[in-house]
Amino acid sequence: METLYSKTREEDIAKYVLFSGDPWRVETVASQLEDVKHIAFAREFNTYTGYYKGVRITVTSTGIGAPSAAIAMEEMYQCGMEVAVRMGTTMGLKDDLLGKLIIPTGSMREEATSKTYVPVSYPAVADIELINCMNKSTLQNNRQYVNGLSCTMDGFYSQMRDSRLSEKMQRDMSETFTALKKYNISAVDMESSCMLVLANLMGIKGCIVTMTTVLENLKDFLKGDARTQSEIDLCKIAMDGLVIYDKEVASK
Repeated sequence: METLYSKTREEDIAKYVLFSGDPWRVETVASQLEDVKHIAFAREFNTYTGYYKGVRITVTSTGIGAPSAAIAMEEMYQCGMEVAVRMGTTMGLKDDLLGKLIIPTGSMREEATSKTYVPVSYPAVADIELINCMNKSTLQNNRQYVNGLSCTMDGFYSQMRDSRLSEKMQRDMSETFTALKKYNISAVDMESSCMLVLANLMGIKGCIVTMTTVLENLKDFLKGDARTQSEIDLCKIAMDGLVIYDKEVASK
């Protein structure tokens, strides 16, 4: 039976699924797959399945935010997903994180979607074996990583970035970052905690692999070739990490 929003079927989807917020980042992954098939591009969900270094992988997009990420997770799970990896960008809260990978052990649940599934006391944690594989892949691809904690929020222009409206309403974005730094949070995004909660509820393996492309309130960000290369490296690290997992963990 075809899924409601992503328009996918069980036979279309691999057990390993990469999730990208940006539908066009999916194209970067798809260009590196062999025997690749474009499954569908419906709403914000752009989906391909193919082979990377002999491992069958699906890549799909979630769009921005936890509500649509939850739909993507639900529909991939409906199609038989066993391993879920969010591959995206994140806003770093420490100046030395720009251009580094954040592969968090867990995420603070400040979004609302996961609260519709479970109480706030339920943890949003990643699978340690997947984390270790992604760490290894990061080093093999000549990047640095941090296994800190992240935080997931709903409001980009209300919590993370100044805008005309936030200035009109006299919102102080520094309050967000000051509070999170007290908890030793490394980075903030809009999907991770919800996806980790769902992976654990589903009983599947899940983790987050994010590239720090901006710092708090966009006070600095990757530009030009550095930004372009960061996207390429992010995709390769996530794919190589799944290959490592398949050979070193799943095959045991």
